[in-house]
Amino acid sequence: MTKTNVRDVALEILLQIEKNQAYSNLLLNQMIKKHEVRGKDIGLLTEIVYGTIQRRDTLDFYLAPFLKKSKKLDQWVRILLRLSLYQMVFLDRVPERAIFFEAVEIAKNRGHKGTASLVNGVLRSIQREGLPSLDQLTDVVERLAIETSHPIWLVKRWTKQIGLEETRKMCEVNCTPPEQTARVNRIATTKEELLHLLKKEGIEVEEGSLAIDAIKAVGGNLVNAKAFKEGYFTIQDESSMLVARALGVGKDDQILDSCAAPGGKTTHIAELLQNTGKVVSIDLHEHKIKLINEAVERLGLKNVETKALDSRKSREFFEAGSFDKILVDAPCSGFGVIRRKPDIKYSKSESDNEKLAKIQLDILTEVSSLLKKDGILVYSTCTIDYEENEGVIKAFLEQNKDYMLDETIENYLPEIVKPYIKNGQLQLYPHYFGTDGFYIARLRKQV
Repeated sequence: MTKTNVRDVALEILLQIEKNQAYSNLLLNQMIKKHEVRGKDIGLLTEIVYGTIQRRDTLDFYLAPFLKKSKKLDQWVRILLRLSLYQMVFLDRVPERAIFFEAVEIAKNRGHKGTASLVNGVLRSIQREGLPSLDQLTDVVERLAIETSHPIWLVKRWTKQIGLEETRKMCEVNCTPPEQTARVNRIATTKEELLHLLKKEGIEVEEGSLAIDAIKAVGGNLVNAKAFKEGYFTIQDESSMLVARALGVGKDDQILDSCAAPGGKTTHIAELLQNTGKVVSIDLHEHKIKLINEAVERLGLKNVETKALDSRKSREFFEAGSFDKILVDAPCSGFGVIRRKPDIKYSKSESDNEKLAKIQLDILTEVSSLLKKDGILVYSTCTIDYEENEGVIKAFLEQNKDYMLDETIENYLPEIVKPYIKNGQLQLYPHYFGTDGFYIARLRKQV
């Protein structure tokens, strides 16, 4: 596949994301298979797609002065200019002559000579005149939003919650690519043996820096490893690995994972149980239950039971006091995983937080009666928003006096995160350890 085609595929992916709100990660994988993209071209395609999404608002700011005389642009032309400018500004190894040539060729093929002339003219003008300065933005929040390509409402919200400097650090790290980490399946192998196996396969790996169960890819793709197919590990972010650990899983425990797809935490719990006890894993959608079952089978786990069920109706199917421990890894805004899913930044609105907080509280309230006396409930999200995290727990505790925050959470988590634990709750921001942003609260049922 020529590099011209790679950019054409990138344009098609970006166009579908904007038109149909398609998920970037899923669509990228589909298009790689469809167009048989191989080798280094996969890396280039991935870089252009994610980079252009990640820097969208910054790119539009840079393009704006050069598009003043243009009539309303077709959507694909704007996206072509974005992805071309992304390469010019952020990819040092790509020659500008190649960027210009291929952008003009795509414009000719998709449009006409006039479109090709416009694209060439805009890119040449930027090369000649340079980029507009962000210094013209005098409002510090607006400048940070444009500089790091986050919606202004979101930067304002975070600034109110955690202050400008913490918000700046978080926004900046959100523009960097995430590390690929994995969780060792301790039923199948040891961390040392897994590291050895992967190195034999030519994948450069090392121990994780946060979670005890983690390894980290330094070079190569873990998904393509034979050891993955054989069930020796699960792709998972290190912060996400802390959730099952926070439960304090004990032998023969009966555990409910109430929002389980795609199954990363369910399988971690099952591994920690060492194939004793049982994990009842429920999720709203049948196709997502299929994903969990596939993961369970690949990892060789024998103690997982799955069911397609709305967790807000779980009392209709389970008796009160059925479980020793319950995990509510709640559906959330996902603002802790912006580096992995950059389109999240643009697809959410401020009102979504309020709607999600209600759903999260409803789930907690519904499953809380299913826990035994002195049982443990862990609530987690992959977001960093107060309303969905501490706000939900505060509301739940006000309505459920038989529950309390459990400060023993620190006994189950690594030493390195303890400074970030307060009153039985851990909030990790992406810039702390280069992981996903995550919130974990451990609650104990008193009666």
